[in-house]
Amino acid sequence: MNKIVKDALVLTAITMISGLALGSVYEITKEPIAKQEELTKQEAYKTVLSEADSFEELEIAGTDGADIPAAAGYSAQEITGAAAALDSSGNTIGYVYTVVTSEGYSGDITFTMGILSDGTVTGIEMLSISETAGLGMKAAEDEFKSQYVNKKVDKFEYTKSGATAENQIDAISGATITTNAVTNGVNAGIEYFKATEGGN
Repeated sequence: MNKIVKDALVLTAITMISGLALGSVYEITKEPIAKQEELTKQEAYKTVLSEADSFEELEIAGTDGADIPAAAGYSAQEITGAAAALDSSGNTIGYVYTVVTSEGYSGDITFTMGILSDGTVTGIEMLSISETAGLGMKAAEDEFKSQYVNKKVDKFEYTKSGATAENQIDAISGATITTNAVTNGVNAGIEYFKATEGGN
């Protein structure tokens, strides 16, 4: 009986020490991780709207970032971040949004998109994507992403037969689900822009 009690006390002590150690590691790494995430986000902002000198974080409109996209028919999309893009004089020249689309083949796809004050989409940059290698992962390549750059359209659509219009995107061969997810995500961002900043 004493051996059982002793073993239990030893296990309890090991568990407590492990818990304290993990807690300490979390506290030590929490701030550097947060800083790295912020740096990654700022770099993505600069990538999608390079004309900006700085960015000013904005509150998400509505009760959450899914309200406006859902109202426009994009219920699988959510705006999780927004910032005004400022020039060197502090004037707003556009906006950047962080978009999450849950329609990806392998789950959520998160990206940043830029849009000028006149409604021109300036680009997209992937923050998190885990689609099929050689297929859906091509959405993270410039060849695909560049199709959205410097386009002022009401909404994008994808085609499998070759884009012939300003609003058309060439679908990734063998990855139309990924193409659809990203395209709907960009369209959700356009709708958010139109309903907030673009509607002013």
